[in-house]
Amino acid sequence: MSEYVVLFPADDEAAWLAGTDADHQATFDTDREFAERLRARGGAVTGGAGLDDSSRARTLRRGAGSEVLVTDGPYAETVEQLSGFYIVTCDDYDALVEAAQVLTRAHPVVEIRPVDEF
Repeated sequence: MSEYVVLFPADDEAAWLAGTDADHQATFDTDREFAERLRARGGAVTGGAGLDDSSRARTLRRGAGSEVLVTDGPYAETVEQLSGFYIVTCDDYDALVEAAQVLTRAHPVVEIRPVDEF
């Protein structure tokens, strides 16, 4: 079975923090509906997590020689930051994309990438 990562880029991390319990529950309900739709198409959510605010990230970069540069904040200097992800399995990429459409009710952007097996 093929494995994919479903990513949630977010452009307003503060909105989640300012959200109410009801707002958060609506997101969780949408995510649950995605899992049910995926299961109905022969797939499964096998893992995933929400990510803490990007301001708490640390980025490591290879410097000159063996030097490693550590900076506070995310890798990308952009408005959109990754807010969470799911790891899923599904034999049919199109079925996964179809099931994932429901996620846009709670996540403005959803990116799906196949996992490259090495």
